[in-house]
Amino acid sequence: MTSILIGIHVIVSIALIIIVLLQMGKGAQAGASFGAGGSQAMFGSTGGNFMSKVTVAAAVIFMLTSLFLAYFYNSPSSQTVMPSAVEAPVESPTAEQKPAQN
Repeated sequence: MTSILIGIHVIVSIALIIIVLLQMGKGAQAGASFGAGGSQAMFGSTGGNFMSKVTVAAAVIFMLTSLFLAYFYNSPSSQTVMPSAVEAPVESPTAEQKPAQN
């Protein structure tokens, strides 16, 4: 189950990066709104277009997979690479403890 969620999470995160980079900046038509024939208000209109809706959908899926992965990896049945107890280090004999060899 977690392998599938990790796969979906990675795919959605890459898609979210690509979608955000493909969008036009909101300040791209700022000069047009100061008398150059722009019909939108400064920094874009209030209605969303297709790319903004896709961005919202990808962000929601990204957040949901993040929450589910955090829940599954927080459960006590999850495996860990850390040991449950740390062993005390073994002390090696120092120069004072070694018997003299003549």
